[in-house]
Amino acid sequence: MKAANGTLFDKDGNPKPAILRSIERALDIQRPLIIANIDRLRRHHPEASPAELTRLLERDYLRATTLTGVAVGATAAVPAVGTVAALGLSAAATVGFLEATALYAESVAELHGVRTEDPERSRTMVMAILMGQEGTALIRSVLGASAGQGAPQYWGQLVNKSAPASLVKTLTGSIQRTFMKKFLAKQGGFMLGRALPFGVGAVIGGSGNHVMGKSVIRTTREAFGPLPRTIPGELAEVLQLPEPRKKRA
Repeated sequence: MKAANGTLFDKDGNPKPAILRSIERALDIQRPLIIANIDRLRRHHPEASPAELTRLLERDYLRATTLTGVAVGATAAVPAVGTVAALGLSAAATVGFLEATALYAESVAELHGVRTEDPERSRTMVMAILMGQEGTALIRSVLGASAGQGAPQYWGQLVNKSAPASLVKTLTGSIQRTFMKKFLAKQGGFMLGRALPFGVGAVIGGSGNHVMGKSVIRTTREAFGPLPRTIPGELAEVLQLPEPRKKRA
């Protein structure tokens, strides 16, 4: 556990600068990649609705993160791979999990008509989703206090669409401080588990990522609510989709 924590934190218990930079890069998914991700699914399923595309995104995300956890955990069973090397691979898997989560969550946001061009807004949204109920509660409390009324039910669209820039900065500061400490502390345990030998790491890596992935999917659904029936206009234009035919009266 000491070795696992030493990979993430310095002697004062603060996240290492290199780790912070890796996390920031992992969460900064550029919009063209998000559009390409949606377009890839749409080309294979041209008649799919936003809800159906989202289910495919959920399937691919959960499958990819689970298999990655299994694969990294399995490396600990190879005699030539030492504990330090296994921990390094496990840290890389953490970054990979963040990248997959950002790509998934922002793809879902686009299908709700929320553009993901602003890196700060998108990063804040993804961190809140990764924090689960705690992130949701924090977002709702800040948004509710700012509006002077009850917290919005579907906060994902507000964070990445209509919330003022000053409010987003407040949210980003609050969420980032909590996220870095709690997420990395949790990852220290997962890193150790993935590095265990005799195949145990593969089981822990796969099951741990699967549980976290399910939590991400659940929180994303709660953040954005029901999907539109058709692909939103601006996204349809980017994907170069034909306009839907109007029904005859």
